[in-house]
Amino acid sequence: MDETAYRNAKGEINRLPCVFERALLARHAVCELAASHQIAERETVACSQPAAHAGCARLSEMLRAKSAFALGVTDTRRILPHAMLMKIQCGGLDGMKRVFDPDALAPNVRRLLRLAQEQCGALEALPYSEIVKGIAAWKGRRRHAGDPT
Repeated sequence: MDETAYRNAKGEINRLPCVFERALLARHAVCELAASHQIAERETVACSQPAAHAGCARLSEMLRAKSAFALGVTDTRRILPHAMLMKIQCGGLDGMKRVFDPDALAPNVRRLLRLAQEQCGALEALPYSEIVKGIAAWKGRRRHAGDPT
């Protein structure tokens, strides 16, 4: 399947892509609203609730905006490399877990968003100085010598 056909099929099958899809596919986080789909030997994750998707999208925007200094960039609105997006998603969820749900085994996107809103009200009021520490500290997996991937 060529890339154009894959993207068309993905758009038809996954009409509401999970905002934190990268973190979920990396098995770094979980979400009870995530629905996994297989397309041409690839996996994609959809959100099963439009209202929750909107909240996650807003959280993702805030994490992205607040992480510029930690990432060493001046503008996070531009297209970012995969490694930076992973750092924002995985590190941001780690930071939120540390602040709102420290006893959890893995970040749970839906639970973290719910706890954050209960404790802080608006997403703009979250303690981003603490959350961004998770982004700064997150390290992706390292390739080992001889690793073909």
